[in-house]
Amino acid sequence: MQGLDPRRFGLVCAAAALVTGATLAGCANQIEGVATPNAAEATAYRSFASSSSAAATSSQIAAARDKAIADNCGLFPGTTGIGVTKYNEFVDAHDSNAPDYDAKRDAAVTALDDAANQVEGGVNAAGANLPDELKAKFTDYVNAARALSQATREMTYTSPVGPLNDASKRVNDARNAVRDACPG
Repeated sequence: MQGLDPRRFGLVCAAAALVTGATLAGCANQIEGVATPNAAEATAYRSFASSSSAAATSSQIAAARDKAIADNCGLFPGTTGIGVTKYNEFVDAHDSNAPDYDAKRDAAVTALDDAANQVEGGVNAAGANLPDELKAKFTDYVNAARALSQATREMTYTSPVGPLNDASKRVNDARNAVRDACPG
């Protein structure tokens, strides 16, 4: 009795697989024509995709604007309050001919310059995300704080106080304008 030769058995299986595959391939039907999309569905999809993209972009812009406003308005009172405090300490030293007049003057100048630089830095960091009207009010404060810093720097016991008072009023007006423009 002769056993089954594995090589012959493998050859027979391979031949059977080829015949079966060729038969199945020959039975397939081909559809003639050119594939085209459903125009109405394609238009609706494009419109939906476009509006979804626009909505997402609009939401991102609004979120960036809200963050820029919150960041700048939130920091403004504390940042500028230090300058106000140091300036008022200088005014008190000036009015009372205090021995630490020069130190108070220099501290006020430094605090006003620091506040102006920090506010300006926040506005620059926010860029186009900060609304123009609010950006203008912050910039007005920066310019007023720098002018008050300069007027303070130039003060001596014998200097006229008119320019200093005018510069101080401009800072107060600019601070109030920012506070009024910032949300709640």
